[in-house]
Amino acid sequence: MPQTVSFPGTWIVHAHTICAASAFLSALAIGIYLHYYKIVKNGVAGWPDEWWPSVSATIGDWYPERNIFQILIALTAAPRFGMLFCWWLVSRARSPGWANVIAIIGVIRTVSCGGWVYISSTDDHDIHDVLMITYVVLTLPWMLGCIACSPPGRSASRRQRKLVAFSFFGMLLPMIYFFIRHKVHHIPGAYTYYSFFEWYLIVADVAFDSRNVLDFRDIQITIKQGGPGWITKDGEPFVQEAVEAIVSERVTTDTKVISAMSNVEITKLLDPEPAPLRATLSLMSDVYLAYVFWSILTSLVVQLFYWSVWALEISGSEAALFSTWSPSFLMIPLLRRFASTQPGQGLLLALGCMAGLSAWRFDKVIDRLFSVVAGNMIQTAAAAAYWSTSTKDGTNGLHLGLGIVLSVVVKMANHANLPTWPIIDKEQGGLHEIATALAALAVLERVFRPALPRPANVPPPKAQQSLAVYLAACGGMGALIFAIESLVSDVGILVSWSWTGYPIKGPTVVPHGIFVVVAMSLGLALSTTRIGPYLPRSPLYFFLGSGACYAMYQYRDWAGFVGGLGMAAFVMSLLPGFLDMASVYPPGMAWFLVWTVNNLLDLAHVWVVAYAFVPGGVYLRERTDLVLIWMMSLLTLGGTALSFTEPRTYALKSWPFRAAPYLLVLLTLFGLGATVHRLPTKPPMPYRAGDRIITAGIWTVHFGLDLEGRDSQRRMRDLIGGMELDVVGLLETDLNRIPYGNRDLTQLLIDDLGYYLDSGPGPQKHTWGAALLSKYPILNSTHHLLPSPQGELAPAITATLDVYGTNVHVVVSHDGQEEDVLDRQLQATELGRLMAEWYPEPTIFLGYVVTKPKADRPAPYKYLVEDGRMNDIDENDWDRWCEYVLYRGLYRIGYARVSRSTITDTELQVGRFIVPRHGIRVVDAPHEDRYLHVSKDVVPESWRFPAKYDGAGTKGHFYHVFQEGARYYALPEGAYV
Repeated sequence: MPQTVSFPGTWIVHAHTICAASAFLSALAIGIYLHYYKIVKNGVAGWPDEWWPSVSATIGDWYPERNIFQILIALTAAPRFGMLFCWWLVSRARSPGWANVIAIIGVIRTVSCGGWVYISSTDDHDIHDVLMITYVVLTLPWMLGCIACSPPGRSASRRQRKLVAFSFFGMLLPMIYFFIRHKVHHIPGAYTYYSFFEWYLIVADVAFDSRNVLDFRDIQITIKQGGPGWITKDGEPFVQEAVEAIVSERVTTDTKVISAMSNVEITKLLDPEPAPLRATLSLMSDVYLAYVFWSILTSLVVQLFYWSVWALEISGSEAALFSTWSPSFLMIPLLRRFASTQPGQGLLLALGCMAGLSAWRFDKVIDRLFSVVAGNMIQTAAAAAYWSTSTKDGTNGLHLGLGIVLSVVVKMANHANLPTWPIIDKEQGGLHEIATALAALAVLERVFRPALPRPANVPPPKAQQSLAVYLAACGGMGALIFAIESLVSDVGILVSWSWTGYPIKGPTVVPHGIFVVVAMSLGLALSTTRIGPYLPRSPLYFFLGSGACYAMYQYRDWAGFVGGLGMAAFVMSLLPGFLDMASVYPPGMAWFLVWTVNNLLDLAHVWVVAYAFVPGGVYLRERTDLVLIWMMSLLTLGGTALSFTEPRTYALKSWPFRAAPYLLVLLTLFGLGATVHRLPTKPPMPYRAGDRIITAGIWTVHFGLDLEGRDSQRRMRDLIGGMELDVVGLLETDLNRIPYGNRDLTQLLIDDLGYYLDSGPGPQKHTWGAALLSKYPILNSTHHLLPSPQGELAPAITATLDVYGTNVHVVVSHDGQEEDVLDRQLQATELGRLMAEWYPEPTIFLGYVVTKPKADRPAPYKYLVEDGRMNDIDENDWDRWCEYVLYRGLYRIGYARVSRSTITDTELQVGRFIVPRHGIRVVDAPHEDRYLHVSKDVVPESWRFPAKYDGAGTKGHFYHVFQEGARYYALPEGAYV
């Protein structure tokens, strides 16, 4: 007679939880008892600074705890695979396709866990790390997949899993923070705090899987002695019987609830959305197309302002800004009907993506501009038609918001550049071919997507037909696009608004830029909650948003940054409601008004800083406050218009709204990964430390666009690194504005070459920007707005560096133009006063000063040299006009002028100095002693400038002006080096 054994499926879960928990707890207890001082010790410190062991030290270093742990983990394998099978069984009732995917992930994750447990780093470091990383990375899809595929009727299990999962991922940020303090900063005790978070991840991991107790309560495991095959007593497949039982139970339960459902909800139930796998594919396509839309839109302004930047005046290319008026063509009924069909959308999207993403291929700037304009015209018209004919349930705004967050994360990973912009070519890290291929797949998915019922073209409610409400709705949407683009389209914007210099009192782009992504994600995720649709309809909510905007503008350091984070969350939360509100109206005129408001705000955003070069600039000179007030007023009016519409809360149950929080978590983790990848692993080191040499340069980089209209960051990096600059002043670097793409020229230099950075004053101070990069620690720094009563504001940075134990002062400044004589006189007077205050301490001046050498007052030269008690690096170099290097208290040994190639319109000027021994003060040597020129051949090789720029040079850069190339000087008699 066949024997049969049955037991509840929950026993598998209990066995797994007991074995896994026992493995870690026993190793911890035995390790503390037998080897406490050994397992708390690490490469930085031991007891008493470190007093709690890490997971790796506990389970992998010592006998017998290591062996006991491995035995218990081996015992965990059987219930683990049994639990994976049972989970696959129950999750098939909700989504068979996803159940298979999650099961495969679970198996791979289990095997990788066994790999890093039994293959130690001593056995094979690379394989151990690969398996560990695989396990950690797969934890995200495993947890999110289990939550999404929880069996019907298991709300308690899903709620508890969400709590554990979010706490798991929430612990990653503080854990990484303390790991950095341990690994990079070598702070004793930091590893102990890291270890607590590490142990919590173990607890959360085990607790997450233990929640299967609630999901397996209807499973009975039966082992029957009999013939081969996967058969039950009735000859039916076991899988089918189990799934049908669960579904039957759920239907019985749901029957009791249907009577309480609204008509809308019953309609949703009887006409369900596509299966999760198909809906997820559609969601991914829509998000990627939103990213492409945002990429092409933001590239337009960067491309069109190329001529304005070089001409420093209105050039006519600004008219391309109004290519966004193309939705007005939708006022033609035939075009509107065509653009609203799936084939029409497919054609327009294909043409728009092709024109916008392929513009980089053109060599001439004007051809790239025409291509971007065409792409922008097509895609804005296509988007307006699509949004106006789609269901107004918030999903379009959600897709756009996800695409914008994706673009911000991509910029984080690519040093504040989008690799799909036309100013980026392959040499600059462009990924246009890949982006175009993905766009083609997304467009095909959109075209062949199962057609959903289109809402009837009914007029908006009577309250919304008011002209005032209509204008408020369109104005609010235009202001919202401007707010997102000007404030949160890059993580560095809010950081630069709050930055005040050294010592550091606020956030830095790395690592704190990730907080901007978190704030944006939280704001967008807020719109997917039950209260989300109601918040933009509340006056109180806009009062809070205005408060955040005020804090961002008025305060600095952490206070201002926190205000900016509130602003980031606020504007992103408005997007779904505002986009639907503007799309209620006929798209031709409505989106014409939206883009008109947006373009006017864009121009005002430029006028506040470019007032000296544009008509009517005097009225907006330095008035960012007025632009923000205008923006917030329009947003508030938009919220008032939105209050005339009914919130569609039933849409919160649709797949995009349910999936969006998980997608936002995934994007945030990608951003976190980019942040961790960019964290410095060692402090900056000077190039010639052994000889106490400091090499300083000044360069006006003209907003990071070269003569061909391409991004110049990598070419700048190659020359700065090639010239071995320890200190460099960069001018015209404030790119945190819409015309420059909200980029940051310094991030690549910091990451690839290793520098301390100070930049400023911030964008709200209305200058063209200055930056100081130093291989030496910056002890303190101050940002200055030099007197500028007539022309553009002149920025300056004064800083004190710790150079081989000697304080060396550095000044970086960008003075006014030739036309503004009074400005230049006042600015030079102030700089001379500052440098004179430091006399006789070592000082280097790196500045843009429009003057001829030795020019009489009121030209700036003598204010700087005589009043500032400084030495010109070579007063006999008459062929200078705007860039100057001055010094004091150092031994000058070399001076070079390096041709710019096509990077910018100014050369790189470099001075090389020797810092006197500590305690030795260099007094002004006689003029004759300071101008003893010597041949390069008699200069020690370690003192010479890099030889690769001799003669014809490399990559278009070479020493010029002087016949001998770089110029060298003998040390004064009695110099002590």
